Amino acid sequence: MPLSPEDSPGFLLWHTTLRWQRAMAATLTPLDLTHPQFVLLASLHWLDTQGAHPNQLALATHAGMDVKTVSQVLRRLEAKGYLTRETDPADTRAKLLRITEPGGTLAKRAMHDVEAADATFFAEVPQYASLLNSLRHLSGTPDQ
Repeated sequence: MPLSPEDSPGFLLWHTTLRWQRAMAATLTPLDLTHPQFVLLASLHWLDTQGAHPNQLALATHAGMDVKTVSQVLRRLEAKGYLTRETDPADTRAKLLRITEPGGTLAKRAMHDVEAADATFFAEVPQYASLLNSLRHLSGTPDQ
């Protein structure tokens, strides 16, 4: 028996995702970042604070993004001066990534702005902790 769209979790998740993506775009546009640029810059910043200097494959895996897409987005971020890509001496096919000072500054500001936008977007969810745990489960991210 087919569900009505209002009873379909996939349909509702799709529409919620579209609304959330619009909120993210509105938050990131003043910083001259796309959402994929933000995800990679924030991921690289986080890995950097953990003492890691990943290659493109490790960053793509961490961010959950396609390697070819990551390569294209990283070229744009490098052109803006937010990161550097250097050949890995241990594997000349790989590029090691390092966030620059301007990239780190922008990443911190963008993360703050995105977290504030998330708080506003999800403020109406009465069971926020439960939602967060459900999203962790559905995404395959371990509970904290």
